[in-house]
Amino acid sequence: MSLAPASADDVVTTPAEASRSTAQGRDAYRALALRRKLILAGFAAVLLACLIVDLMLGPARYSVSEVVNALLSPSTAPAAVRVVIWDIRLPVALMAVVTGAALAIAGAQMQTALNNPLASPFTLGISAAASFGAALALVFGVSIVPLAIDYVVPLNAFIMAMGASLLIHLLSQRRGVTTETVVLLGIALVFTFNALLALLQFFASEQALGAVVFWMMGSLTKANWHKLAITSAVLLICVPLFARRAWALTTLRLGDEKAASFGIDVRYLRLETMLLVALLAAVPVAFVGTIGFIGLVGPHIARMVIGEDQRFFMPASALAGAAVLSASSVVSKSLIPGLIFPISIVTALVGVPFFFSLILTSRRRSW
Repeated sequence: MSLAPASADDVVTTPAEASRSTAQGRDAYRALALRRKLILAGFAAVLLACLIVDLMLGPARYSVSEVVNALLSPSTAPAAVRVVIWDIRLPVALMAVVTGAALAIAGAQMQTALNNPLASPFTLGISAAASFGAALALVFGVSIVPLAIDYVVPLNAFIMAMGASLLIHLLSQRRGVTTETVVLLGIALVFTFNALLALLQFFASEQALGAVVFWMMGSLTKANWHKLAITSAVLLICVPLFARRAWALTTLRLGDEKAASFGIDVRYLRLETMLLVALLAAVPVAFVGTIGFIGLVGPHIARMVIGEDQRFFMPASALAGAAVLSASSVVSKSLIPGLIFPISIVTALVGVPFFFSLILTSRRRSW
């Protein structure tokens, strides 16, 4: 009498085997979580190193010990070192960190919401829209919100950026619209707002023209504690809102139908995300000008090393973007001694090759 081999359906898993499999899966997840935490710690260490070097460089160069002593014990530091570090360099260095984190988070969430690897506030025209709104206030004194005279520049920038974000969101929801179409729409918005900015420059006075050019080139040198506080407050407001939606945003990467099957209101989630992205992109642009490619480079660096889980992906994007912009600030001071290059020139030199590589490889991989 011959016995047929048992099929896969006949195999019975014992409780002990099931418990062992569960324990192995739990151990694997803990190892993965530990690895991701170590990567985050590595990003933070790189960012801290860039921040210290940024504080060291300038017309007067200081050693690491002098900078650390001025930061941790200002009362014992020489008066000249204390004033230069705390009143001049620290607001600028911290503004690079906060702006880089804000733009990187904005780019990361825009890529998630639009399912587009090339999406960022710069490439889709949101930064250009914010710059145009701010330039309206500087050139003509136009306030989109008439009662907000004291905060006309950042509010104008936010409203124009929000309008551009809503336009992109609405058109991305139309049937038959692909990720390539969204990118082309963003390029069209960039050219449109750049043309409008050029028109404003044509009619601007010399003083207003200088302010508009400052935005178009991007510079951290005019940062101060007040601007840093506003930008930091916006970042601190938006990050918890994104963190609260971490699971939903992670699920969104599985596709709209899959996310909807988990009870997620996809349309509302995208709308909320785009509004927060507009806020994160508009406020830094209003203070430091148009800084390109941080919202593109930072998220992709984080994605390559840490994956799509928003609990780790979002802080990794923030740290990567902050480190890249802080390192760019260091480079802008180091190219020619005594001269500080506009920060957007340095970020473009880094971002343009990265942008080309994404375009050339996006067709060969499933994003």
